Amino acid sequence: MTPTTAHAGLDAVILDYNGVIGLQPTTDQWLRLARTALWPEDDLPAFQHAFWTARTAYDAGQLSDLAYWATVLGHHPGARRLRELRDADTDMWTSIDDHVVDVLHQAHDSGLPLVLLSNAPRHLSDVLDRRPWRRLMTHAFYSARLQVCKPDPAAYQHAMNATGAADPDRVLFVDDRDDNCYAARHLGLRTLHYTGHPTDLAAALQPPN
Repeated sequence: MTPTTAHAGLDAVILDYNGVIGLQPTTDQWLRLARTALWPEDDLPAFQHAFWTARTAYDAGQLSDLAYWATVLGHHPGARRLRELRDADTDMWTSIDDHVVDVLHQAHDSGLPLVLLSNAPRHLSDVLDRRPWRRLMTHAFYSARLQVCKPDPAAYQHAMNATGAADPDRVLFVDDRDDNCYAARHLGLRTLHYTGHPTDLAAALQPPN
């Protein structure tokens, strides 16, 4: 935990989804997606490279499901395979860390406003909005709906406005990516670069004595 997360009272918290609430995909999930794409299983790194190369545009709502997967595969996948790819892709990002959710329940019960800010494509956004933990959030912002991804300052501004906090130094931003935290600090937010330890998050959200 960095000094910027030292708790002296918070008005709100802005949270990333994947890598904080959501668990990173397992190798088995990646292999399932690669098999669905009819990609050689012994060439998973090449598949992941193709997956990520077009992902920012997809997350920002600039590519449809079809356009994204056609870019990844280099050809039109067909309607049935497109649905299977989208479902397998979405499934990779919907496993959650129950310990983190427990921490967020405690924060929510204490009256601390929680706002979600996630880089996510439109279909995944719709799925996440239906999850039980989503009710802990006063607002949820997804890049595909905003049409802008973190670390663009515009993405943070939407979330900051939703908190209603007058002072960004009284808002904590939590993300597993250092570049996203750096951008948040540049805007005056406190940050917690989350590295997979729910106790760090709990400490950062602990009310002052």
